[in-house]
Amino acid sequence: MAKLLVPAERFTDRVEDFGYQYLSFQNVRLAAGASFEAATASNELAAVVLGGTCSVQASAGAWRGIGGRKSVFTGMPFALYLSTGTEFSISADTGCDLALCYSKAEEHYPARLITPDDVEVEVRGGGNATRQINHIIKPDFPAQRLLVVEVYTPSGNWSSYPPHKHDIHNPPGEVDLEELYYYRVDHPEGYAIQRVYTADRRIDEAITVRDGEMVLVPEGYHPVVAAHGYNVYYLNALAGSARSMAASDDPAYAWVRSAWAEKDPRVPVVRKG
Repeated sequence: MAKLLVPAERFTDRVEDFGYQYLSFQNVRLAAGASFEAATASNELAAVVLGGTCSVQASAGAWRGIGGRKSVFTGMPFALYLSTGTEFSISADTGCDLALCYSKAEEHYPARLITPDDVEVEVRGGGNATRQINHIIKPDFPAQRLLVVEVYTPSGNWSSYPPHKHDIHNPPGEVDLEELYYYRVDHPEGYAIQRVYTADRRIDEAITVRDGEMVLVPEGYHPVVAAHGYNVYYLNALAGSARSMAASDDPAYAWVRSAWAEKDPRVPVVRKG
């Protein structure tokens, strides 16, 4: 089995596919005035602006002044969806931090800019399992496979809880999705812990993950907890057997849903406007 923890330095100079069938990823950081050129080839792409402002010139169109938040902890996301066969160039208007989420695709869809006004904010869970979900590319978005969300987990809270999985194709209750968790923490010494396990314990790992690192979830349940004192962000990209986020809970822990009496007032962590 490949290592599930991917260090930050893996993302700085190339696209990584991690052995997945569909998903690949790159983090691009540009100084003001610098540029980055690439092509989607046989992939569809969601370029999520983690921080800064950029402009994009592509064979599918041009967009100026995309972004604006200083970091993921100071505002809502802008993202740009580009389909297969698209050449593009990203120019940094300011220092810019970008997550490029790719999925293999055969179909072609129109390019589309996603602004904070387009992003649905969901407060999910309850008690110390309350977290914020920013839906960037939802199942009803015109794309073939790619799904993208941001998740904010406040200090000491649990996320992706109760533990759930999406590794078999059994719609509508569950679909088979590859997934990646790309992390940022609001202070550099902070961390999260993510457990990835299967029911038969073929996989059973508890992973300490820090700012700029990634956890791969090829299968199994995958809950997260933020270290006390640190707010944790992760970007989820998913792709697989259907355009659905359907998942099934670990039956040993599903009961906790009925115990949630109220939401954590610290959520949402970031707000529109």
